[in-house]
Amino acid sequence: MNAPLLRVEHLSMRFGGLVAVNDLSFTAEANSITALIGPNGAGKTTVFNCITGFYKPTTGRLGLVHGDAAMWDDLETITRRGTRSLRRPGGILYLLERMPDYLVARHARVARTFQNIRLFPGLTVLENLLVAQHNPLNRASGYALLGVLGIGGYRKAERAAIEKACYWLEAVDLMSRADDPAGELPYGAQRRLEIARAMCTDPVLLCLDEPAAGLNPHEKADLNELILTVRDKHATAVLLIEHDMAVVMEISDHIIVLDYGLKIADGAPEDVRNDAKVIAAYLGVAEQEVERVQAEVAG
Repeated sequence: MNAPLLRVEHLSMRFGGLVAVNDLSFTAEANSITALIGPNGAGKTTVFNCITGFYKPTTGRLGLVHGDAAMWDDLETITRRGTRSLRRPGGILYLLERMPDYLVARHARVARTFQNIRLFPGLTVLENLLVAQHNPLNRASGYALLGVLGIGGYRKAERAAIEKACYWLEAVDLMSRADDPAGELPYGAQRRLEIARAMCTDPVLLCLDEPAAGLNPHEKADLNELILTVRDKHATAVLLIEHDMAVVMEISDHIIVLDYGLKIADGAPEDVRNDAKVIAAYLGVAEQEVERVQAEVAG
């Protein structure tokens, strides 16, 4: 068991009279892959939008720790203070629900991809990865002036950004396409490039929203390998929304299942696979009818 990286506590999100997420609690561990699954409309992307600061939750607490897991002992302290973060020697605790999206990305180091690809199609493959590193490059350039003059630490920061971009292009097998417009890549390659771009921000938590959508079996195998590399070689936890159960079951350490905004299962892949409530939600039948439907399918 790894220490918790993310703790979602009693998260609810309402849009007028619609309850998209209802009193959801779960943890995502450091150095692990946590899958958030459920039928269409279950509230999965809404959860992502709350974690990444695109939505401000109606209620709930979203804590994330960098470094020493003992920082969790300060959760009540920071809640009472009404602040966004608390720093102590060895660690930082963030309350994501109090942070706008750009601070969630920059300070809490939470990166994400989207259901629909959001690359810059007119920029080259390499430039897409350099754009992801604009914050350190801007700081090194003195917000343009030092970069124009070519002095200070900008040259060094620029070389480091190119090196990091090239590393991830190698990792996703796109180095040979570095100078091509990103919009000309095949669909599967664009999916990999999106993940590479997110990783160029050095996240502690990478949120992937349906990364396997539209991929063929070979591309899905490459995707699985890439996600496992992110977890195993880069100490980055992954939070995954995915409808492809083969992908989910193959790479996930932990699975949470939502249905109509409610958590109906939470556990290891094998436990979730055999959970009657999960089967009922995916089959669209009442829980007590699961055995009958399974028997009919088997017959």
